[in-house]
Amino acid sequence: MTKLNEKKTEGTGFIFQMESFLDKYKLPVCIAGAALLLAVPAFGFSQYLMRIFIMIGIYSILGMGLNILTGYTGLVSLGHAGFFAIGAYTSSLLMLRLNVPFLAAMICAACLTGAVGLLLGLPSLRLSGSYLTIVTLGFGEIVKMIIVNWDAVTNGTLGLKNIPKPAFFGVSMTLANNGLYYTMLIMVFLVAVASMAIIRSNTGRAFQAIKEDEMAATMMGIRTMRYKVLAFVISAFITGIAGAFYATLVGFIDANSFTFDVSTLIISVVIVGGMGTMRGMFLGAALLIAFPEVSRSLMEYRFVVYGLLLVVMMRFRPQGLLGWKSQMPYKLSKRAKALLAGKNEPAQTANG
Repeated sequence: MTKLNEKKTEGTGFIFQMESFLDKYKLPVCIAGAALLLAVPAFGFSQYLMRIFIMIGIYSILGMGLNILTGYTGLVSLGHAGFFAIGAYTSSLLMLRLNVPFLAAMICAACLTGAVGLLLGLPSLRLSGSYLTIVTLGFGEIVKMIIVNWDAVTNGTLGLKNIPKPAFFGVSMTLANNGLYYTMLIMVFLVAVASMAIIRSNTGRAFQAIKEDEMAATMMGIRTMRYKVLAFVISAFITGIAGAFYATLVGFIDANSFTFDVSTLIISVVIVGGMGTMRGMFLGAALLIAFPEVSRSLMEYRFVVYGLLLVVMMRFRPQGLLGWKSQMPYKLSKRAKALLAGKNEPAQTANG
């Protein structure tokens, strides 16, 4: 009786009811949301606010990248600022020194970042929990030290400046003409669609099985080591995309742009929004990127606030603000239901 009462109480919460409504009418809500996002420049916001909107989009992509690794596979990383930096520096160097177009530079940066994710994932195969977290933390610091000391390539502490803006069909994408904003929307949409395709595939179900019980997944024939490395590669690839776009947005990067605080912010987006959810990444990014702008008096203490927020979330709502579905029964696909129905029919006939 107690468990039933707990379930009833959980199902009557405001967030649960709101999410249930949004889930029921997801198509019209998505259409309305897309129309609103496309119309944002028409409201005449300043370039400063448009820059904040773009940063929310960038951190939504970063959240989706880490969510593949942490939210769906259960592997915690505190070094994603390292992947972020590799993507940013690779694309910037290609554009500055080889005059490579932005789109090609971004793809190359994402591929290189994915390759680095492969190299990091291989030695981490037999690690889990706090040991894996320490390895990823060390990785982020190593990347930062390489940026500072490899002067011939990264320009050391002076950083890279005058990073070109994206240009398509001869038109430069800037804040002034809202080109960067619409480019961001396209990138977020493509990354979200690709992430959903991965999550709903057999690979995504293998990720979730590893997160729930790695031993059981191994007993079911899932090659857990291979999928762990794959999760690292996919997560790093997506993070590299965000890094490339961040570099072209700000126009200047150095080692201080990719500190441990950035890794903390990325994982905060995932935890606050809801691990193992896609919609939570957008809410988490919006809340945590807009927070410093709303409360400038707390700017110096924002990461203290982030830390306290993480503690509170893990204590009272570990599934995140929009993670209520993580506690609901897993929905079977139509194919799985058809297979189960086919297996049950002969049994019912025999019993009849």
